[in-house]
Amino acid sequence: MQTLVFLRSNARWLSAGILLTFLSSFGQTFFISIFAGEIRAVFGLSHGQWGAIYSAGTAASAILMVWAGGLTDIFRVRCIGAVILCLLGLACAAMALSPVWWLLPVIIFALRFTGQGMSSHIAVVAMARWFIAGRGRALSISKLGFSLGEAILPLLFVALMLVMDWHVLWGIAAGVAIAGAPALLLLLRRERTPQSHAESDQSLGMQARHWTRNQTFRHWLFWLMIPALLGPSAFNTAFFFHQVHIADIKAISHVELVAMFPFYTAVSIAAMMLSGWALDKVGTARLIPWMQLPMVAAFAIFALAQGPGGMLVGFLFLGLNTGFNNTLPSAFWAEFYGTRHIGSIKAMAAAVMVLGSAIGPGVSGLAIDIGIGIEVQFLWIALYFVLATALMAIGIRKAAPLLTRTL
Repeated sequence: MQTLVFLRSNARWLSAGILLTFLSSFGQTFFISIFAGEIRAVFGLSHGQWGAIYSAGTAASAILMVWAGGLTDIFRVRCIGAVILCLLGLACAAMALSPVWWLLPVIIFALRFTGQGMSSHIAVVAMARWFIAGRGRALSISKLGFSLGEAILPLLFVALMLVMDWHVLWGIAAGVAIAGAPALLLLLRRERTPQSHAESDQSLGMQARHWTRNQTFRHWLFWLMIPALLGPSAFNTAFFFHQVHIADIKAISHVELVAMFPFYTAVSIAAMMLSGWALDKVGTARLIPWMQLPMVAAFAIFALAQGPGGMLVGFLFLGLNTGFNNTLPSAFWAEFYGTRHIGSIKAMAAAVMVLGSAIGPGVSGLAIDIGIGIEVQFLWIALYFVLATALMAIGIRKAAPLLTRTL
């Protein structure tokens, strides 16, 4: 009953978050990689070359995110969000019209910055700032947009590619993204006041204070969290980026692999809602150190699986981590470092994650080109998450006593 009241009372703002996270799909790897085979064929690119282009564009977007993400501490969501959605639409249109390969790094930069970067960042910062007691629920509900995008768009667009040219499909994506701008303005006609402008509505971080971005950057906990921030972004991105190649290696069709995405999405939604509820009940500190253990299982299974059955089990564990990762890190920054400068702090964290998504495809693509198979890479990735979990557990255990519940 309380959940229904929460949804009804906050429907306008939660819907704005869902809209932003859904439309960010057009700049996410799981969507862009659908067209990897066509892009490589049209422009004559190898796995390594396409991965390098993708990494260069994504890395550039990470650099810009460090500055641009802080704009959410200055401008209201309805203003900056509408501008970003229009720019995302233009980036999709550029992909539809690009005549030469050397424009691809610029186009990838624009898609990644406006989609994966800013659209996601604006939604997450808004939820973390607008909600305190219900922050976990708000984050998990708003991120349903990601899950809807993962479940619907790959299967839909792969099916449409059977009957439509891929350039046309990017044109459709452009129209949908631009149409999102007036929808966002309509939802946020009465926008909540950002907490950066409302001193009485802020939550404090460690040591009962609000941390600035520079203070956070110099703090030891931030650096112990870096592997955990990089990992899911880098290796989830690499997995979906090479989905066509993985399907070939596992001797299943691309459509068969993509058909597993809705199952993966359903698991991630369940995990996301569960983690949001648990976060509000027991706090971030007790949950976040263990959120990446499912990644160890997922990539070990992906390395060893033969056929669709084994891959489906891998998607189960990948979905668990995706759900946890959609709520816990966002709440972590607000809970441990306060909300006054959450936009700038989250922008720095988002830049790290975007950088991870730049590293993953480039490194894995180069490894494929020099003969290191994707299945061998998956085993190394599983080991990486064991180490990242250990570092995160050490950091949280040391930092948790510094937390305060003072508002």
